[in-house]
Amino acid sequence: MPAYGIILRISRKIFARGTSRQTCSLKYNITLNKKGLYAVLMAFLLPLTCYFIIRHYSDEAVSMPRRYMPDSVSTRLENGKQVTDTQWHKVPDFRLINQMGDTVSLSDYDGKIIIADFFFTHCPTICPALTTNMRTVMQAITNAQRVGDKTNQHIRYMSFSVDPERDSVAQLKKWADRFQINPEQWDLLTGDKKVIYDLAINDLKLALVDGKGIDTSFIHTDHFVLIDGKRNIRGYYHGLDSADLKRISRDAVLLTLEKDKSKKSGLPVKLLSIVFLIAAVAVGLFMILFKKKKDAES
Repeated sequence: MPAYGIILRISRKIFARGTSRQTCSLKYNITLNKKGLYAVLMAFLLPLTCYFIIRHYSDEAVSMPRRYMPDSVSTRLENGKQVTDTQWHKVPDFRLINQMGDTVSLSDYDGKIIIADFFFTHCPTICPALTTNMRTVMQAITNAQRVGDKTNQHIRYMSFSVDPERDSVAQLKKWADRFQINPEQWDLLTGDKKVIYDLAINDLKLALVDGKGIDTSFIHTDHFVLIDGKRNIRGYYHGLDSADLKRISRDAVLLTLEKDKSKKSGLPVKLLSIVFLIAAVAVGLFMILFKKKKDAES
């Protein structure tokens, strides 16, 4: 009996050890299988999540103000596809005199966004309101600084006198003082009447925009014109309409953020490619490690 009891005890211990090893091996395999499952899930979920995030923000992307007045439109074949090239009208350079007696040209503000309008200082009707509203727009458009000078240096304002014979530099200075116009940001311009009227009618196309048979001998329009840094016209707005004032403020800020279309970033495609590559590498490394551990155990 004692010998039988000893053998029975030894058998139980061996069986217990074998069972314990099998249980541990099973637990280990289950743990590895779980890790493998998590890795595969991460490999698919990470790029999928990134895709939906990019798609979400792309769908909510703000559209830029459109361009106006094409000078020419041509088509060509590129890689078997028909491509349309549009040459947009550019506002030409000019030389006029501002309220400080300084010569001002459009080329002085290359790359700047321009908000322009037309007025005359003897105007008893809409001109004071237009100047007041232009000043409101200017004050609404600021930079991102919380303290200090909040002037948005990317945007300039120009008001052209349609009565340059009477609107001398001194007269413009009085108008500027009356409406507290900052000459560092806003030019009141006078000079050759032909230059100003050619600009209004032939270059800014105000006769077409007004659509009321504008008097070419004396322009009296309430439109503000938005011009981008490449001298393309990007919008016409009624200077006496509160909704249009908000719209031009928004559009002008958007133009300061506009990127050159000739420089394609392709960020979403590149980002997705990188994410997929990282995920693939991660899965590959995990499978290699998993196989090495399994081979070591066997």
